[in-house]
Amino acid sequence: MEKYAGFQVPQTINYGRGAFEKLGKEAADRGSKALIISDKVMDSLGYVRDGQEYLSAEHVRSVVYLGVESEPTDVYVEEALILFKKEQCDVVISLGGGSCIDTAKAVAVLATNEGYIGDYMGNKKIARRTPIPHIAIPTTAGTGSEATDVTVITNTGNEVKMMIKQPPFMPTVAIVDPMLTISSPPHVTAATGVDALSHAIEAFISKRSHPMTDLIAKNAMKLIIDNIRTAYSSPKDIDAREAMSIGALQGGIAFTNSSVCLVHGMSRPIGALFHVPHGYSNAMLLPAVLEFSQDYALKRLAVVGRIFSPEAENLPDSEAAELAVLSVKKLCGDLGIPNLKGWGINEQEFEIAINKMAEDALASGSPANNPRVPEKQEIESLYHVCFDYDFSSVSKVR
Repeated sequence: MEKYAGFQVPQTINYGRGAFEKLGKEAADRGSKALIISDKVMDSLGYVRDGQEYLSAEHVRSVVYLGVESEPTDVYVEEALILFKKEQCDVVISLGGGSCIDTAKAVAVLATNEGYIGDYMGNKKIARRTPIPHIAIPTTAGTGSEATDVTVITNTGNEVKMMIKQPPFMPTVAIVDPMLTISSPPHVTAATGVDALSHAIEAFISKRSHPMTDLIAKNAMKLIIDNIRTAYSSPKDIDAREAMSIGALQGGIAFTNSSVCLVHGMSRPIGALFHVPHGYSNAMLLPAVLEFSQDYALKRLAVVGRIFSPEAENLPDSEAAELAVLSVKKLCGDLGIPNLKGWGINEQEFEIAINKMAEDALASGSPANNPRVPEKQEIESLYHVCFDYDFSSVSKVR
């Protein structure tokens, strides 16, 4: 680990079945009028209405922005911020997946610090004023964004996903209620679940990991590995859903305090250029990137292999590390994760974009935290490998 390490979490975390009911009290403690940032799916499921009722019961007024339709963009941020100011709100609530939460993070910061969200990328501009209180409520067990000081916003002008990390982007309150994830269809459960696993694994193998993040990342991995197949095949199994929600929360806490690595660095450009949801693009990349990193992270990946298979406790580290990679690969195959070709990306367009994607991946800084730090050419080669990656070749898994 580094000479010293910091550790940040939201001021308050409410988690467990029924935690959503705490929304009204948490909002009333921090303001009198809330902007709810959500999407049309959450509205159709009744979650937005329920949230407004919880707020009203505590005499908190609310207005709603439902413009989030895909990965978060600077357009969503601008539209939501205009509404926030017009309605004179003093609390921001995000209700949905990572796209809603990341949009709300940007609004909460810009409401007091001004400027364009891209100004804050790479710490070119620092958010020095206290942000508007932000209550984050995830409805998937995936991004962990409710407990991170990171927001990823697409610049629609140059099609770059801007990864912005500063303490003020940390939500004030996280409300993690597994009951809200029951509505997630199996394919979303799979993609967001592998996304959460990638957070935990990358936090653990990162060059910036430390004892606090190690402890949380290992627990997150176990919760996710032990429950993701059940949550996928039996969507109404609330025990599995609860374990996945806590695992995703812990994965977020772990990676915001260590870092993500090469998977995320390569994933963001795919999302920006080909509009692949973040959870899917991470899942598509994870096995191949772990194979690339394996020899440089044997001890760490050996731990992962033993979480997948406790009976591997006495295997040499090299074999346990190989087991980790093969187990991740098999998991993706079992959950129906497609490769990039299977998603429907045009191969010729992908080939043309590889140079830019590799440059953007390196510029994000995340690959530098990887156990094996890649050159640009190696990232380009990995993109080629991942395009038609075969998840079914897992005969070595014990």
